[in-house]
Amino acid sequence: MFIKRFLGFSLLIFTLVGCTQRGGWYSEYGEIPAQKPSDIQTGFYYPEYDIYGKEETPATSIIEEKKNVSVLLPLSGPNSELGKNISQSIEIAFLQHPDKNVSVTFYDLSGNKTQKQSVALNALSSNPDIVIGPIFAEDAQMIRDMKPQSLPVLSFTSDANAYGNGVMTVALIPSQSVEAIVKEMTRDNVQKTIIFAPDTESGKIMAGSAVLAANIYDLPIGGLFYYKEDDSNSIKSAAQNAAMYDARSAANTKAREILSDILIKEKLTAAQKNSINTQLEKISKTETLGRAPYDSVLFLGNAADTKTIVSFLRYFNVAPRDAKFYGTALWDTTELLNDFNMSGAKFASLPPMSDDFSKLYQQLSGTLPSRLDTFGFDAANLARGMIYSNKSQAAYLLDPSGYNGLDGLFRLRPSGENERALQIVELNGTGMVSVKKQAPTDFLKPLYNIQSKQISAVGDMDLTGDGINPMDYIKIPDYLKSKYHSKTYGANTRIDTTTNNPDTDITTVMPEDDSNEVIQSPDFKPVSLDTVDKKLIDSVEVKE
Repeated sequence: MFIKRFLGFSLLIFTLVGCTQRGGWYSEYGEIPAQKPSDIQTGFYYPEYDIYGKEETPATSIIEEKKNVSVLLPLSGPNSELGKNISQSIEIAFLQHPDKNVSVTFYDLSGNKTQKQSVALNALSSNPDIVIGPIFAEDAQMIRDMKPQSLPVLSFTSDANAYGNGVMTVALIPSQSVEAIVKEMTRDNVQKTIIFAPDTESGKIMAGSAVLAANIYDLPIGGLFYYKEDDSNSIKSAAQNAAMYDARSAANTKAREILSDILIKEKLTAAQKNSINTQLEKISKTETLGRAPYDSVLFLGNAADTKTIVSFLRYFNVAPRDAKFYGTALWDTTELLNDFNMSGAKFASLPPMSDDFSKLYQQLSGTLPSRLDTFGFDAANLARGMIYSNKSQAAYLLDPSGYNGLDGLFRLRPSGENERALQIVELNGTGMVSVKKQAPTDFLKPLYNIQSKQISAVGDMDLTGDGINPMDYIKIPDYLKSKYHSKTYGANTRIDTTTNNPDTDITTVMPEDDSNEVIQSPDFKPVSLDTVDKKLIDSVEVKE
């Protein structure tokens, strides 16, 4: 087997005009029923470092016709580390089963647009049987526009705009982990959720998939809040709005005013005075009144931003006991494992990474593999399987039964998307996770109802709820109820069920305050919110 690398930028090659142009490469694909998935890798061979470049290693299966695989990755420039790591896993896959009639050539897809086009033309001029890569959406779109229609491409982009015409992706599609966790939320009987999403193009698409999934699985959304990634001030503002902090704080102040007013102005029995004082003392220990109008929070950002949001939610008196936390595969890192504030939080993730592959990858590269590296290994084995298969390219790559790879069950679809089976895990704050729902092991039942091209970006959605009326949280003598009353703070008239129309106009009801009287009482010493200096909370120090 030959493994070659092209690290320079070649001259433009125009000989591709004569490349064979057949019908759509997936034209043979039919609606074949899903059956038991196939394994694309069984066991691992641990070679010595000097195996690279050797051809005499006996192959497990020999093909007579020369086959070419072109790999397009950034091997220099700012993304070189990413490209080199994936190339390492691709090399491992092919060197596990070397064959001198299979040539794997790595091309350095980096530089400006013209340079990348030159490299792509050079790669395509070798008439590869399959292309692995690129990583980024704009590069995948470029290859899609340049390649022969019949040539399959296994890319690593999760951007739906880059799929199609034989360009597929082996990467995890974000909407799938969103749909998987929304399904789990409905199994947990969540009554209403709010959503936090990064204010980015991908964040808005993730939010769009969450809204779409919520509609499909009948999960009411009570609000959607965007924030700037890694921006503490932006996150604080979003958390404050989501916690309905200002309204709950105003309601608390009003409740204390009413109780103090009654102590000063009304004739009370000893028992009544004791009750009012007890209530006043209890309410004065906190800054808010009532609870936020939801019982769960769905986080669509990364682990670091999630930790910051949770810290601010706690600061604004929304704790895990008030709302359960849910996340996506973006939490699949070690960052949240030991955070006790996240104990009980659930997220969707790929199955555990293969220990055998991790050991082999670390032996050869000196570093632990990432999920992109395992995707590279799966792509290489899928390419190998296609080369050795007696089926057509489409029949093999688009097998509806799917394949078992390093990251569990997956299959490719004619649209260019893939489907990956995900598990649901729960954090326990001790450095471990517990599996709450195992990943599916076959495609006999559909895993997902949402396709990437169905998803549209959505705007933010204001918090919905009935608001907080202080009179619902205090007890006063019946004969005083007609005298003491309050407006409702934070009431919102938007109907919760319109989750599929986040741009609906919203009207906020704000009645006039019925009392501006300043109350002075020796029994009433309200907390000055301006002087509160809270220390954290977990890993984020929050100061007013």
